[in-house]
Amino acid sequence: VQLQASGGGLVQAGDSLRLSCAASGLTFSIYVMAWFRQAPGKDREFVAAIGYSGRSTNYADSVKGRFTISRDAPKNTVYLQMNSLKPEDTAVYYCAASRKFAAVSYEYVYWGQGTLVTVSS
Repeated sequence: VQLQASGGGLVQAGDSLRLSCAASGLTFSIYVMAWFRQAPGKDREFVAAIGYSGRSTNYADSVKGRFTISRDAPKNTVYLQMNSLKPEDTAVYYCAASRKFAAVSYEYVYWGQGTLVTVSS
């Protein structure tokens, strides 16, 4: 199983970025997909999750209304559209896969390598 995250970069506050995570080696349609992030010196935290069909989503309060998670089944890819970025969004962002619709990292069995997002003020 491989989860390949991409799309990170250096942006200014207020800008937008779209992260992508391409999955291979698993049956994409039966996995909940999620994004987590880890800022320097902090624990990894939940950002957003999307259910098998894409109809169910869940967001951390800190990103609700600014971030949108989506998935493209034919491409085996999950996205995170991030708008109105803030310096506190600076972190390494990880995509992950689970058989449960969860917001805790220990429920996720497969993880990508992470992509760095840096938001300058």
